[in-house]
Amino acid sequence: MSEDGETAGDETDLTHTDAEGEVQMVDVGDKPDTARRAVAAGEINLRPETVEAIRDDEVSKGDVLATARVGAVQAVKHTWETIPMCHQIPITNVETDFELFADRVTLEVAVETTGKTGCEMEALEGVTTGLNVVWDMVKAAEKSAENADDQYPETSIDRVRVVEKTKREL
Repeated sequence: MSEDGETAGDETDLTHTDAEGEVQMVDVGDKPDTARRAVAAGEINLRPETVEAIRDDEVSKGDVLATARVGAVQAVKHTWETIPMCHQIPITNVETDFELFADRVTLEVAVETTGKTGCEMEALEGVTTGLNVVWDMVKAAEKSAENADDQYPETSIDRVRVVEKTKREL
């Protein structure tokens, strides 16, 4: 399969290696441009007190969600630099949506592009980086007060996944 999930020739064909087994970028040059959208989501589990501090904008490092939003967008735009063989694509839109629950923060990142390849990796990079920024912003509050050796007993990033992928002809 190609990086956007389409079968490339015979199902035994490998798209990221050549005949000698060397890694290569998939050639998408002959593919037509299409409008594409991918949405990824994930969550960070936190102490309820930490979520309240985020909600009340009382985290000592500053506005957690605003900072995480910037990090998510930057990650989307730089995905091609961090994932080998990922094409640099024209990002036409990025949307971020945070939701706060009693014990977690969720993030959904939607990425749109017009081009020859999909944008799922960009959406996933936006989610993982956005949630990492949340963690970085609240890590002092998340450390275990009872046991200094047990740094982040309740903190985890989970359920990172693609929740939507669409492609339409122009």
